[in-house]
Formats: sequence, structure tokens, C-alpha cells
Amino acid sequence: MPETVSHTADWNALYIDGQWVTGGGESISVEDPSTREVFAEVPAGTEADVDAAYEAAATAQEEWAQSPPAVRQEVIEQFLHNLEEHEAELVELMSHECGGMAGYGHTAHELAADQAMEAATLPRRMKGEHAASNIPGKEHVVKREPKGVVTVISPWNFPLNLSARAVLPAIAAGNTVVLKPSTNTPIVGGLLFAKLFEDTDLPDGVINVVTGRGSDIGDHVASHPESNVVAFTGSTEVGRHVAGLAGENLATPAMELGGNNVHIVTEDADLDRAIDGAVFGSFIHQGQVCISINRHLVHENVYEEYVNRLTERAESLVAGNAHEQVHLGPVIDEVQRDEMLEYVEETIEAGATLETGGEVVDLEGVEDSLVVAPTVISDATNDMAAACNEHFGPIAPVIPYSDVDEAVEMANATEFGLSGSVHAGDLGTAMEIADRLETGMVHIGDQPINDEAHVPFSGTGASGMGGYNTEDFLDEITEKKWISIQHDPREYPF
Repeated sequence: MPETVSHTADWNALYIDGQWVTGGGESISVEDPSTREVFAEVPAGTEADVDAAYEAAATAQEEWAQSPPAVRQEVIEQFLHNLEEHEAELVELMSHECGGMAGYGHTAHELAADQAMEAATLPRRMKGEHAASNIPGKEHVVKREPKGVVTVISPWNFPLNLSARAVLPAIAAGNTVVLKPSTNTPIVGGLLFAKLFEDTDLPDGVINVVTGRGSDIGDHVASHPESNVVAFTGSTEVGRHVAGLAGENLATPAMELGGNNVHIVTEDADLDRAIDGAVFGSFIHQGQVCISINRHLVHENVYEEYVNRLTERAESLVAGNAHEQVHLGPVIDEVQRDEMLEYVEETIEAGATLETGGEVVDLEGVEDSLVVAPTVISDATNDMAAACNEHFGPIAPVIPYSDVDEAVEMANATEFGLSGSVHAGDLGTAMEIADRLETGMVHIGDQPINDEAHVPFSGTGASGMGGYNTEDFLDEITEKKWISIQHDPREYPF
């Protein structure tokens, strides 16, 4: 078991072929979003470091693929044990690197553990098929085999569980991995996995972690010829680019991209439940969730009450330093902060009403605070900046509608199709709305932020391609081989 995975540990090394190496570049400073203080240094990996990681992964893959299912299961279970033993340290680490409160950290840890438990079942579920043939004396056998080297490019918002959902199934299925975490969260999303695997029975070279700036090595990672699968979670704009690079090598792209998720509330919905879901779905982790609520679509007859109650709840939330007792912490960096505040400003200029928020919360002793106040905007329309863009912040534009048809039309008027939620007075109406939403996931009587490792997670349209969790991601990281056996002599026409 690793001695420590603390934020005070030394993280200034890459992990390649079972060894911690300094790498060929300089170091990158890792900043605490709450305090804006540097608490760690990680390597700025180079293209040569990337090549070394893929070489190690390619070399280790054949032997790892031939390992018995019980061996691969045991390794994942050892990882899970280490993950659980270090929960307290990990929660603190995520507070420093991700800007997440304790609740965020425990949730991310729980989701990662869920992914590990699901992944541990995969080695025994990699079963093939048998089929009879139309040709006399022949039978068909279909085998499932690992694809080879899986590239994982993980995001900064939930780096622990979103890395886990790709890394762990890939390894469990007999693949090897090159993991490139976000520059904002290189420890939780990358180097941490090397530490948690280091003292398991995982052979050298099966997992390799290269940190570095996307502008320096991102394209080299996504386009590497040794890569057979590229699993990416991030924005649609970057995802399109990554998928294109992967496609040049005919690598399978597994893309979970952006969203513009709706929270639909009908005239006869239970407003208490709808608003409880709205507050969580809009403001948890400062709205930095691909499946958070981006737009609130509320029937005009309950619109005013909904806006007033949502505003009151938003104003009761405390935003501040994530290391203190608050409801909202900082957003990840000034680029994200400035973009979301610009969306708010443009929306107000277009005629919407700012009910609360829309500003930076100053923190004592912190220069250039990254904390954004929980924001509610009324009189919004579907085409205003905070509604039509994925704002990725603690922002709740509330849009009125007159009937279900209009609500569904507005909900679907976006290129995205990731998640959504519906609150209606009866289940039949809710199911009708859910069936008509052009999204990969819909949650009735809840809010859009849900993820369980044993059910599919996928989007439509600009929200991605391929799927995560359960057999969906197993299909991405394995391939089927058809073997036919002609037992009896066969007659040919010539």
C-alpha cells in the first residue's frame, strides 16, 4: 500500500514501465483554486516521454492479455483496497487540487470505488459466443479479446472517478493504458492511479502516466500509432479534434463530451421536490459537471413561484474557500470563471433579469478569487448566452414555457444530448416527456447528475460517441474474433 497520497507528497515524476522517472521537460505548478497557492509540482512531459509510455504499454500488453481472469480481478480488487484505505487523504487532496468540498470528495471517491467494483467483474464476463452454421459440418466460435493499448485523456472536473471509469475496465479486460490527465488536475486524474497500482500485482508497463500541457503533448497522445482506443472526456470542441486524430490511426474513439441539460418542471409538479433537485443539479461542485442543469424549463403558471423559491435557496448557499464549511467552492481557473461571467453579462444585456449572483465572491487573503456566487437568471430565453452555451458554472437560467410540446421543442433545440430531468404531476406525463427528449439519459423526479457503474452512460449528438459503464465500455475496449471450424469435408463448386 502506498505510504501516502497526500497533497504534501512529492508528485514530480512520471510513471513509465513501472518506474518513476523525471521526464524530459520542466515542471508544471499545481495551484489550489481556493487559495491560488502552488502546493505541488508535476513534470511537463515531452513527446519523447509519451513515446516511452506507449512503447512500455505495447510491450506489456500481450502478456497481460494472456493473464487469467482471476489475476486481473485480483489486481482491480487490490486497487480498490488501496483506494478505500486512503479515502481521507484523497478527499483532502481533491480539495486542494479540484477545489471540491468534503462532500464532493467523498462522492467522487464513492463513484470511483463503484467503478472499481464493476471493473473487477469484467474479466469473468469476457465471454464469447457459439453459433451453428448454414454450411453442413461447420460451427462458429466468437471470442472476445482486448484491443491493445487504451489511451485515457481525463478531465479536471471529476478526475478521480472519470479516470477510473476508463482506466479500470481497460486494465480488467486485458488492455494496457497510457493515461494523460488534465493539466489542471494531474495528480488526482493521473499520478494518483500510478501510486494506487504501484504495490498491487499489476505488471510493469500495464499502466503508464504522462503529465504535461495539452498544447505540448496532447496531439501526440491522441494520434499515437500504438494507441488502439482513445477514451476522452471533455468539451465537444476538443473532443472533435481528439476524435479526428484518433481516427487517422483507426483507433476507436470513446468520447463523452459537453451537455446542455434541461430540468423540466410541469404545472402540476411537486415544486418542493423540483426545487430541491434544481438546487443540487445547478450548484453542486459549482456547476462544473457535464451532466449538471444548464437550463430550467418551467411552466408559465408556476414560473414566478419557482423563480422566487430558487432565488431564495440560492441566496442561502455559502460560497467560499473549499477548505471551510461552505456549499460552493471555487471554479477551476480564471479562464472558466471569466467565460461563465461573460455569458451572464451577455444574457442580462439581452433582456434577462439577474435575480441573484453574477459576481465574484472575494476571499480574505486571496488575490483574484475564483469563487463565483450562485446565480439565478429569470426572463431568459433559449437563445441567450447562458442558456444556449454550456456555461459549466453555478448559473441557473430559468425559461418559461406554455405547454409540453413547447418544452420538448425547446429542450431539443441544441446540438447536445447528454442528460436531463423531468418533474411532472404524474408518471405518465413524465415518461412521455422523457421519451421525447433527444438525450442519452433522463431522470424522472430527480436531477440530471446521476452515474452508476452498472448502467450505461452515454450521450447523443454533440455530446459524444460510444458509451461508458457496464458492457457498453467493454465493447469499446475489446473486439470480437470469429473463428469457424469446418469439421466435415466440404464440397466446393470447383
